[in-house]
Amino acid sequence: MSEQTADLPVKRARVSVWSGIFRARETSVFAALVVLVVVMSFASPYFLAPENIFNVLRNMSTISIVAIGMTMVIITGGIDLSVGSVLAMSAMMTARLMVEFGFDPWLAFVIGLLFGALAGLVNGLIITKVQVNPFITTMGMMSIGRGLTYLLASGLRGTVASNIPMRDPGLNFLGGGYIGPVPFPVIEMAVLVIVASLFLSNTVLGRQIYAVGSNEQAARLSGVDVDRVRLFCYTLTGLLAALAGVMTAGLLSNAATNAGLGTELDVIAAAVIGGASLAGGQGTVYGAVIGAAIMAVLRNAFVLLGLPAYMQTISIGVVIILAVALDRLRRRGQTT
Repeated sequence: MSEQTADLPVKRARVSVWSGIFRARETSVFAALVVLVVVMSFASPYFLAPENIFNVLRNMSTISIVAIGMTMVIITGGIDLSVGSVLAMSAMMTARLMVEFGFDPWLAFVIGLLFGALAGLVNGLIITKVQVNPFITTMGMMSIGRGLTYLLASGLRGTVASNIPMRDPGLNFLGGGYIGPVPFPVIEMAVLVIVASLFLSNTVLGRQIYAVGSNEQAARLSGVDVDRVRLFCYTLTGLLAALAGVMTAGLLSNAATNAGLGTELDVIAAAVIGGASLAGGQGTVYGAVIGAAIMAVLRNAFVLLGLPAYMQTISIGVVIILAVALDRLRRRGQTT
């Protein structure tokens, strides 16, 4: 066998790897992000300033963290509209325990996280055991969570809801601290993204999440506990939303009743723009982070260029519609 013939399988493997990379949706989305960054670097001299870059990264950190759980939920074929309310509710619970009941800040933090996880678990139980549609279930939890946020802020007497201060240095550091020039939320985001990506690609449960979204019936027949998988995804999403809520409250030094308004749309948009299919079975955590980065850069661009706020909202909506439309066209092309 000649040396050229012996090298042929290796060359084919390399070609296969590169072709897989260029076929991946994340690659095209990342290319769009690069183009956007290059355009903005010419459009505004302040865009590439280190302070502005870190500001963009910090602004996308909470969305990216919640998008980790949302991506898993979408991969299973579900949706969670309650994350914004769970974010606010968990932060308000943490602040209320600290200020009114004198709880240790870190104990209050843990209870706040568990409160968010409980909301996600309730979503999952209603969806899996009662068989209520995920859209309806989580839309109801969105309203319940927002109502509980007002209750925690105002008390049972229903006085005017107000923000609750949360000025513990440790908890504030979670949302507003720095390690050197790097905002600590950016580090939290990076660590969680890496762990979640490794989990999805290298664990049995991670592969089962994809299996459930790809073909639920086939997953059941192969022995996958579909209900357990969905419960895990919704509970994790509630937990991550709670963490994002405490981070937001830490940055502002108070738990706000209007925190998280519209967050569910940003999180879903980040996952969909990054390649997650609303039909289930497809999506990556890295893709969701790229999607969150695109939205953060767009918002930052509108501020730097002094464009009206309504254009920002419209542009994000257009990007979401285009992402979903492209996914539908791609899936239709695969079936023909």
